[in-house]
Amino acid sequence: MRLLPAMLIAACVSSVAAAEDAAALWGALRGGGHVALVRHAATAGGAGDPLGFRLDDCATQRNLTDKGRSEARRLGERFRAEAVPVGKVLSSQWCRCRETAELMDLGSPALAPTFNNAFTLRDRVDELTAGGREIVAAWTGPGALVVVTHGANILPLTGVTPEEGGMVVVRADPASPAKLRVLGRISP
Repeated sequence: MRLLPAMLIAACVSSVAAAEDAAALWGALRGGGHVALVRHAATAGGAGDPLGFRLDDCATQRNLTDKGRSEARRLGERFRAEAVPVGKVLSSQWCRCRETAELMDLGSPALAPTFNNAFTLRDRVDELTAGGREIVAAWTGPGALVVVTHGANILPLTGVTPEEGGMVVVRADPASPAKLRVLGRISP
């Protein structure tokens, strides 16, 4: 019987700590020179795409659900509410990432093939990760860089897999072997 109250207290403390961490991360993004690695918003199905998918045909890919579209809009609203100056938006070429970036409405997203789906492009993970590290290492602002990509890309860059619609905040760290430092994650 004592276990349940202890678990509830732990959950409340954890929620407060997560909110404090998120506030610090939003503050870092407001300060400029940081990067928000955003995993595309909610989709239907599991990982990857149907056999025979084509980048030039969204109907052949796994796409955002209505929930995902709503998440993407809310995330963009949160960036504006937090007064984060966005210097640039990059996106994977996959439709779910492009749509997430467009619905966030933080600026016109530029397509960045180095953030294309590492799950599908397994044989190129090292190359994609190295390209992502170079982009993060070069970002000094002004403002924050927002990158909309896939969990399979964020994991080798940061060691963290955010939920769909979540993000990992990083900054360049030339002294680190990874060329970046993970500051934390913000859940959707």
